[in-house]
Amino acid sequence: MELFYNAPLILSLFSILFAQFIKVPIYFLVSKKIDWSLLTSTGGMPSSHSAAVTSLATAVGFETGLDSPTFAVAAMFASIVMYDASGVRYQAGQHAVIINRMRNELTLFFREVKHWPEKDEKEKLEELKTLLGHKPSEVFSGAFTGILIAVVFYTLIL
Repeated sequence: MELFYNAPLILSLFSILFAQFIKVPIYFLVSKKIDWSLLTSTGGMPSSHSAAVTSLATAVGFETGLDSPTFAVAAMFASIVMYDASGVRYQAGQHAVIINRMRNELTLFFREVKHWPEKDEKEKLEELKTLLGHKPSEVFSGAFTGILIAVVFYTLIL
C-alpha cells in the first residue's frame, strides 16, 4: 500500500498524536495535575491542528520544492487552518465559557425561584433590590432572547 509510504501524511498524523500527547506533561508542569483527557481534547498547548498542517506543508515543501504549486496549496491550507484555530475557534471557546456561566446562573435562579412563594414580603423586597442590576451574561441572554423572538416572528409568522 503506497498510502503507508506517504511521508507528508505520516508526518502530519504523527504530529497530531505527538501534540496531543505532549499536552499532558505540559499541563502537569503548569498545574501539578495529570489530566489524561487532554489526549483527546481540542484546544490547549500545543495546537495539534497547527502541528499537523505545518508538518504537512513542510514535508510537501521538501518533497516537491518550495516553488511548486503543491507546496503553495499546502502552505495556504496551513495558514487558513492556523488563522481559524487562533481566531474563530478561540472566540467560540470564549463564547462557550460565557454560555456555561449563563447556564450555571440560570440553574441557581430556578432553584431560588422555587422558594419564592415561601418568603415573606420583606424578604421578597430585599431580594428584588439585588436583582435590579444585571450581570453581562444576563444582558447577553436577554439580548439573545429578544433577537430570537423577533427572528421567529418575522420568519415564521409574517
